[in-house]
Amino acid sequence: MGGFILRRSLLAIPVVIGAISILFVLFFMIPGDPVTLISGGGGAREVNEQTRANIEAKYGLDDPWFVQYKDYWGRTLSGDLGVSYKSNQSVNDIVKQTVAASGRLAFWAILIEVFIGIGAGILSAVRRYSFLDGLTTISTAAVSAIPVFVLGYLLQRVFGVIPAKNGWPEWATFPVQGIGPDTWVLGVIPTGDQWKYLVLPAITLASVSTAIVARLTRTTMLEVTRADYMRTALAKGLRERSVIFRHGLRNAMIPVVTLIGIDFATLFGSAILTETVFNWPGMGSELASALGSRDVPIVLGLTLVIVLIYVFINLLVDLSYAWFDPRIRSTIAEDS
Repeated sequence: MGGFILRRSLLAIPVVIGAISILFVLFFMIPGDPVTLISGGGGAREVNEQTRANIEAKYGLDDPWFVQYKDYWGRTLSGDLGVSYKSNQSVNDIVKQTVAASGRLAFWAILIEVFIGIGAGILSAVRRYSFLDGLTTISTAAVSAIPVFVLGYLLQRVFGVIPAKNGWPEWATFPVQGIGPDTWVLGVIPTGDQWKYLVLPAITLASVSTAIVARLTRTTMLEVTRADYMRTALAKGLRERSVIFRHGLRNAMIPVVTLIGIDFATLFGSAILTETVFNWPGMGSELASALGSRDVPIVLGLTLVIVLIYVFINLLVDLSYAWFDPRIRSTIAEDS
């Protein structure tokens, strides 16, 4: 197992280098002037030559792109992701703040996805063609068809704006913006009224993925229940619940775990719409803002972190296969 982990970790190196290199080159190809952004001018002509020269010298923008590329990796390998052009704030600090905020939101969205998505899929498969199965199929199709930002605004209206206007009880009124006071336990567990700020964005972020997980779980469980070993287990007198959860579910989970793992990594950096609608200060909203203002250090720093998160979670997903399927565990052991 140790050899497998080492090989997968080494494969991450070209992935990280490739992603950052492509972004680095693209920023030299797209139109825009970072000097204007740094100086706060409204146009390139408003920046005088001396100011331009000083800024270019300070940030190394007067060097050829390959020299800037080399300097970037030199700083990055030493743990320095640079300074934001727009706010002059350390990118390291921005990454710490936004990763923490996105991690909290992604954690609770994944819990919703796992418990509701997998649970609904199992019930739908076990009670195939029942009213519950039909309700699950219709509701998951409807949720998948609603754009995330539309669902977010609807939830804000129904559970935030309308209750506040009509004097509903405080427990039934949810905040529609912001992250609330920073009173998290272990970084992800809300305390006091902190949970109210989390409910609506977490549901919005998890909605589409939960529907997809439910439908995928239903499909894979239906395939497994028709397998010969399932019929044999039932014929031997084992209880249906035991057969479903001990034999069927573990074999049906591999594609579902793959989807959840990839989705968990995606939620860190691409929850742009959800974070924007609810003004949640995470990586997605920060990345969108940095792209719009051509703030290269923030874009490169956040992209580097997102790629590393993808690689790490994909490694965990691959290792989880060995837990679900002993045959995969044996193959990994042989290769190692």
